[in-house]
Amino acid sequence: MKKRGRIVAFFLVIAVLAGVIGTTFSSLAKNVNLGLDLQGGFEVLYEVEPVEEGQEISDSLLEGTVETLNDRVNRLGISEADINIEGEDRIRVQLAGVENQAEARELLSSSAQLSFRDVDDNEYLDGSDLVDGSASQDYNPNTNAPIVTLQLQDASKFGEVTEEISQMADNRMVIWMDYQEEEDSFQEEMTKEDPKYVSAPGVSEPIHSNDVMIEGDFTVESAQQMADIINSGSLDVHMNEIFSTSVGAQFGEQALNETVIAGMIGIALIILYLCAFYRFSGIIASINLVVYVFLVVLIFELLNGVLTLPGIAALILGVGMAVDANVITFERIKEELRVGKSVKAAFQSGNKNSLITILDANLTTLIAAAVLFAFGTSSVKGFATMLIISIVVSFITAVFGTRFFLNLWVQSGFLRKRKGWLGVNKNNIQDIEDGEVREATIFGKQAHITNHRKKFFTFSLLLIVIGAVALGVFRINPGVDFTSGTRVEVVADEGLTEEEIESEFATLGYEANSVNLSGENNEIAVARFDTVLDEGEVDTVQQHFADLYGQEPSTSVVSPIVGQELVRNAIFAVAIASIFIIAYVAIRFEFFFGVTAILTLLHDVFFMLVAFSVTQIEFDVTIVAAILTIIGYSLNNTIVIFDRIRENIRLEKQVKSFKKLTEVVNRSIVQSFTRTMNTSITTVIAVVAFMVLGASSIWSFAFALLVGLIAGTYSSLFLASQLWLIWRGRKVKDKPVDFRKKERVDGPQV
Repeated sequence: MKKRGRIVAFFLVIAVLAGVIGTTFSSLAKNVNLGLDLQGGFEVLYEVEPVEEGQEISDSLLEGTVETLNDRVNRLGISEADINIEGEDRIRVQLAGVENQAEARELLSSSAQLSFRDVDDNEYLDGSDLVDGSASQDYNPNTNAPIVTLQLQDASKFGEVTEEISQMADNRMVIWMDYQEEEDSFQEEMTKEDPKYVSAPGVSEPIHSNDVMIEGDFTVESAQQMADIINSGSLDVHMNEIFSTSVGAQFGEQALNETVIAGMIGIALIILYLCAFYRFSGIIASINLVVYVFLVVLIFELLNGVLTLPGIAALILGVGMAVDANVITFERIKEELRVGKSVKAAFQSGNKNSLITILDANLTTLIAAAVLFAFGTSSVKGFATMLIISIVVSFITAVFGTRFFLNLWVQSGFLRKRKGWLGVNKNNIQDIEDGEVREATIFGKQAHITNHRKKFFTFSLLLIVIGAVALGVFRINPGVDFTSGTRVEVVADEGLTEEEIESEFATLGYEANSVNLSGENNEIAVARFDTVLDEGEVDTVQQHFADLYGQEPSTSVVSPIVGQELVRNAIFAVAIASIFIIAYVAIRFEFFFGVTAILTLLHDVFFMLVAFSVTQIEFDVTIVAAILTIIGYSLNNTIVIFDRIRENIRLEKQVKSFKKLTEVVNRSIVQSFTRTMNTSITTVIAVVAFMVLGASSIWSFAFALLVGLIAGTYSSLFLASQLWLIWRGRKVKDKPVDFRKKERVDGPQV
């Protein structure tokens, strides 16, 4: 009766989880804050410059600027604005879900320094002469045209100013917004079709009133916008835009739908694979995968995180980590069952032997994610946040959740005579009383991988030479993130041609350096410019293509200084991650393991770079996130094999010959082969789902992950452990080595 109660408890817990997840997940998912790439909007990085010579950019000045910007954003009705100070003189503004990006940019960047000048640019009045909050949109009583009305604090002062200007030969009063000394001139601007000054009305007689009417080429919206800018207060600094990226609302919604569908299909395929390969254990793992996704979304929402396309990718990548933890445990249980142990004994031994391996594997990936979070910006930091949450939650659900559910069935005795339910072929189960230890096999056959190490080394060396030549010839095709310039992604409902896009840009007066087409029917065109388009030019381009194709294009503008910083930060991030990884592996294993792991990681990164060089796919900042992810993920695979080598060597106590060490390493690789392949296959399934079904903007990111996964699987199975074998084998050739000594192995026995 007690045993039956455990099975009843299992179904009760599943019912409760199904009820909670089923009733809350939909509303929970809707409450998650979406990034710019999933709902449209834009992000701008401003470099703050002083208005007056000798002015110091202090913390208080930056904080006051942020308050003013927040006030302006609130006037747009945006409640989820993210405005932060970065460094000593920068402010980053992220506005998701903005319908009129041009209006928002104007509202943010304007210093709102109103001034009244004569035609020779001499200043008579400025913003300090206005009554706070007095600006409003109105209509000219004579023409009914939209105008802006103001109130001055001193009517007599305005009378003196208008009297002086009325007596000038050219009696126009020029009203400026954000006039810049030594840069702006009325004489130059008056010859332009679209001058920078607001208006220049003639003054024929003194005006003794504190009411001012500003006329110009206003629409109702632009007049209201100017009134809002004036009322929000002037900024005591100039906002110099050095980086910006924008995504059209329709494009963002499409990207969200495609990526979510791709993620769901990817997870569904992973569940089918697990159930087919591990049978009942796979069903238990699948239940925990659903719980994992729910918990990640819940925690992310509670942290008020912003979900981006790379963030969704990190969530799915976390599925791979959760699968890996389950696979490691299941494979260890299967090994114990094959030697003839009972289900209970195999379950206990498998869990015990796999725990440290899972911990080591997750911590190394966590290191890469932490480095990403520390040195990344914007969507990269969001990706790192989601990856960290995913790793922690996947560890909890896999180690505790899966074991809890499986333990209920094991303790019930239901699986005692059903070892096949746990994925073990009855023909492979030996009698434990035989005492004979069977060698691990791959697909039922003996494998001597270490005997072919020279072939693997030669093959890898050949690929490295070919890759180096390819890199030298084709080089990397860097995105605007690293080179500076402008990137415009145009989306249409039907196929586009390069000539069509080039012609449209030509009508606007721009010549694209390159135009690349993508999508099933070439409905996406990416144009690159070496020049940095200013905010006005960006608005013009966006409006033109929105009118033409019905979708506002996505744009990215990067100044040279930001491009250089991104390159430095990317190299620094990889270097820091490598140092921490070497340190961790050296502490947990030994220094030789750490160096060998880094060499193979460099091998994986190298081939990712080669793949981007040969294909000439644009290499942007999100690819750096993919590289660091693969560093952690590939190391995950390598650590599992290293753990096995460490365990098997300790069982030998003393290794007396290089041949014996070769046998130990070979056995460790073979024992880890199925686990490594299953983990890689399930992760590849998710990545391929993104490539085939996901949004076009995440394709290059998924491509980088796919190449890295393939290279990482190859290096962890056939290079890392065998490089270590050659290196450490030299010591064994000299004299027998006792690997139980502290100087040899630092970590606890598995």
